[in-house]
Amino acid sequence: KGLGGLGDMAKMMKAATEIQGKMADLQDSLNRITVTGRSGAGLVIATATGKGELTALSIDPSIFNPDDREMVEDLILAAIKDAQSRAAEAQAAEMAR
Repeated sequence: KGLGGLGDMAKMMKAATEIQGKMADLQDSLNRITVTGRSGAGLVIATATGKGELTALSIDPSIFNPDDREMVEDLILAAIKDAQSRAAEAQAAEMAR
């Protein structure tokens, strides 16, 4: 009967290779996407890749007051979380393609 199950195995290996290629393309695409998270009406801005890796953080100097340290920390965390959330949305959009 010819190759029997070996032919099916070859098809599965080819499909797996194609999926690996598509995943590599997706990873490259996510590395090129840049998302920005903001907090405090733009006083703190976090920039990340589509994978959620933080690449930049901009803090307006007007918020540096030793008495407001906790507020500044909260704004920084909020901006980072916003950037990560936007990265997750970008990932979902890329996966949907």
